[in-house]
Amino acid sequence: MNEKLTNIIEQLKTLTLLEAAELVKEIETVFGVDTSAAVGNVAVALPTAAAPAEAAEEKTSFDVILQEVPADKKITVLKVVRNVTGLGLKESKDIVDNVPKVLKEGASKEESETIKKEVEAAGGKVNIK
Repeated sequence: MNEKLTNIIEQLKTLTLLEAAELVKEIETVFGVDTSAAVGNVAVALPTAAAPAEAAEEKTSFDVILQEVPADKKITVLKVVRNVTGLGLKESKDIVDNVPKVLKEGASKEESETIKKEVEAAGGKVNIK
């Protein structure tokens, strides 16, 4: 390989994933090419910046995490936690008193959004992961 190509390869090795995705888009635009490659009869798309977003959209299981409970809202949030988790009073109180804690693992998107709305309406703060 000649020195010019070696220098280009070395520069490519230093790119971040985001920079590499931008480079791919720019190459497509400037040269009017498609970066997907055909392997046999199956087309394989090269990774682009949109790939991580698509993977996030396909997520079907979420964890609902109780992050914060104001002191004056503990009883109200406690009632919601009991309802959501199906736990007893003592177990629910332990969750509310020791945040951050997972309220529900593997919840659907709709279920996790509903839980979040209920807890936030009671005064707590929730993260969905």
